[in-house]
Amino acid sequence: MSKIPDIIPDFSKSEEGLIPAVAQDAATGDILMLAYVNQAAWDETLKSGRACYWSRSRSKLWKKGEESGNWQEIKEILVDCDGDSIIYKIEQIGGIACHTGRRSCFYNKYEDGGFSVNSKPLIDPDELYKK
Repeated sequence: MSKIPDIIPDFSKSEEGLIPAVAQDAATGDILMLAYVNQAAWDETLKSGRACYWSRSRSKLWKKGEESGNWQEIKEILVDCDGDSIIYKIEQIGGIACHTGRRSCFYNKYEDGGFSVNSKPLIDPDELYKK
């Protein structure tokens, strides 16, 4: 019987050292957001038990919830077979994953040849980021 190799994220697979990470609600299975992780964000996530990402727009570590108060507590981590994508199964503390004030970033629904918005903000984004 062969030993299963240790799978760890392989950040060398992209020029930027980033791999996608899906945040999935551990209780419901809902996909809440997609962000990117580099080695530093990965290390911080493992150390703190809270999701940390790399902000491509700000070029810095992004500890989810540090400004909004809507943390993501890690419940389980899955890494795909190639080591180039991650699923964080999380508990969304505060209920808001999206910077628009919605529970999920995936609120634009495509059907019948067009898009519609399928959820309303739970909180005004201006209020969300005053915390």
